[in-house]
Amino acid sequence: MLVTKTPLRISFVGGGSDMPSFYEKSEGAVISASISKYIYLTVNKKFGGDIRVSYSKTEITDDLEKIEHPIVRESLKSCKITNSIEISSLADIPSKGSGLGSSSAFTVGLLNALYAFNGEYLSNEELAYRACNIEINKCQEPIGKQDQFGTAIGGIKELRFKQNGEVKVSKPLVSKERLNFFSNNLIMFYTGKTRSASKILKQQSKELSENHKKHEIVKEMVNLVDSFRYELTQGDINNLGHILHENWIRKTSIVKDITNSWINDAYNLAIASGATGGKILGAGNGGFFLFIAPPYKHREIITKLEKMEKFNFTFDQKGTQVVYKD
Repeated sequence: MLVTKTPLRISFVGGGSDMPSFYEKSEGAVISASISKYIYLTVNKKFGGDIRVSYSKTEITDDLEKIEHPIVRESLKSCKITNSIEISSLADIPSKGSGLGSSSAFTVGLLNALYAFNGEYLSNEELAYRACNIEINKCQEPIGKQDQFGTAIGGIKELRFKQNGEVKVSKPLVSKERLNFFSNNLIMFYTGKTRSASKILKQQSKELSENHKKHEIVKEMVNLVDSFRYELTQGDINNLGHILHENWIRKTSIVKDITNSWINDAYNLAIASGATGGKILGAGNGGFFLFIAPPYKHREIITKLEKMEKFNFTFDQKGTQVVYKD
């Protein structure tokens, strides 16, 4: 039996520039971080010739093509596994629509487990590329590439999306003291609402392809990546909230479904209570809210956003890993 543990991710600035509709015209960039909430995948050799897959539902079949879960089906085909296997998953958060990259964490963790099951151990970066192929090319999901790399590779990283499809990964040099200070200024809430990201992302991709003005807005978000990295590594960390706020203003102008009245009210309430910036993670319209605020303001923000559940986390530094093999 094999068990993999793959972190979820949060992103700060540049979201949307990882979509092919953007980076095939202009280089994209995102700063993201993996966090201490995980997707767990177990893979076990099964007696008999059938395949058993357990997630929010259970599938048992002796025909690989009849597996309904597209990521599981395509991942098994990619690894040339056709029978006698059992797969199950567990998650620290709601399995869909969280905005924390859970679908890509599932794909990365599953591929890590399946390749290890076959006796192959790939680099985390290679697992990310292969997860992109499964989700974007095989399953035709209308997503970008930041989630696969954000969950496969640990720590805070800058991702650059080249026009030829290559992803360049670099780690900003942040001292332990600065990283701790930054982490202590982050506060996250679960909105209690999940949503399918596909509709929002399809619309966003369409806007970026057809609307030059929207494309230019995302270019402005990409420019914020350099500012964010500078303030994080050597500038004034207190400025990071303001950069996040600038990113939020631009992101919400791209597609109207990214936000709504209750999200706007909650955001404005948090800002009035001491947050310097924030964002809905992922495609928007639900999932998790991330804010940057001085620690002494956190209690007031928690009180004002009492209908949302505070979500505790730290940064993960390892990315996807095989944590058990028997």
